[in-house]
Amino acid sequence: MERTLGRSHVGALAPPGPMTATEPFTEVRAKEWIARYGVPTPARCVARDVDEALRSLDTLRPPLVVKLVSSALHKSDIGGVRLGIRNAAELREAVDAIAGAAAQHGVAVQGYLIEETAPKGVEVLVGGMIDAVFGPAVVVGLGGVYTEIFDDVAARICPVTRDEVLDMIAEIKAAPLLSGARGAAPVDVDALVDVVLALGGERGLLVEDAQRIREIDLNPVIVSTAGAVAVDARIVLREDGPDVA
Repeated sequence: MERTLGRSHVGALAPPGPMTATEPFTEVRAKEWIARYGVPTPARCVARDVDEALRSLDTLRPPLVVKLVSSALHKSDIGGVRLGIRNAAELREAVDAIAGAAAQHGVAVQGYLIEETAPKGVEVLVGGMIDAVFGPAVVVGLGGVYTEIFDDVAARICPVTRDEVLDMIAEIKAAPLLSGARGAAPVDVDALVDVVLALGGERGLLVEDAQRIREIDLNPVIVSTAGAVAVDARIVLREDGPDVA
């Protein structure tokens, strides 16, 4: 089976029907949506149980990441994420551990998201919101676990151009990390620009689907010498918006 970024593989859950704004929006749904706009995401599958999870080893390249599929926020806080899975025994152990953690916290398990590990790189936040006055706005900044601590972001009203995105990136204090600080290789900034444009450009998700979205966070987007990959995605729907197919 062909291996491509952003493509689901073996053991996929049945395609979901239309989703209303009152329903929780899972990471799986969010990644399917952003992939339609050209945002690269890790090669992945969704499994309903251990047996389906083990079949992912036929198509996905270890090391793998296993995540709880649930509407619960902050999956990592409840033990819903396992990293560095290299073989069948570790994958079985990861699924069992996530199931146990979910049960302990009273969280419903909708499945298990199994993904290839993204290349190492700089963790960047790309996101946006629909402002009641100004409309869609896109942000870019330092990503990862320190996003809220350092609050290092730049924002623009949509739609943005490629030059405007480059200006945004230059504004953030973390910009030197992208150009190869302390002897590291420069990363693919053009790929990061493409991700920002996929959200906030003239034909971006925030512009074309503004009536459905309240906010979106891709954190982190891993930017490396090989490109940019959104390894986590969260979308909050508008309560008064139309259903999402």
